[in-house]
Formats: sequence, structure tokens, C-alpha cells
Amino acid sequence: MPTKIGTKFDAALDKKSSSLNPVALVLHNDDINSIDHVVQALVSNIPELTTEEALQKMLKAHNFGNVILVQCPLERAELYQQRLIKNNLIATIQT
Repeated sequence: MPTKIGTKFDAALDKKSSSLNPVALVLHNDDINSIDHVVQALVSNIPELTTEEALQKMLKAHNFGNVILVQCPLERAELYQQRLIKNNLIATIQT
């Protein structure tokens, strides 16, 4: 039986499907952490990044203020964000 738009069932489906949409994990430049520390933290905590990719991302954040590290489901982005924050990096999530 089809449901009407605006029912609790539709709202629950919308919430579930939105959690599967990719979000962007963004690294922000800071003047505190060394290049080596940032690259090591990225490689250690974001499995999708190689050392070379992490270095390139760090340089973009340094030169432009921020960079998208990865696009992934919200739950994974939150996990990565928490890991980076524990390593004293500034990371945000953009939807």
C-alpha cells in the first residue's frame, strides 16, 4: 500500500537515504602542526589516502585554507573527523 507524502514512514525513509549520501570531509589549514605530522595523521586515519595524496591535500590546505580530503557517507566522515581532531587537526564536514 503506497504511503502519502509527509507521513512518518516517508520521513524515516528520507532520513535513512540522506545518511547514505556522500558528504565532504574538509581539512583546514593551521599554523601549529608540522607538515610531517599532518601527512602522518592523514595516512594513519583515512585509509583511502596514500602518502602522496595526503601530501598533496596538505599542501592544498596550506595554500588555499582548506581542502576536501574525501567524500564518503556521513558516519564514516564523522569517524575520520574525530580521529583527525584527536591528532590536533581542524576538520569539518560539509553536506
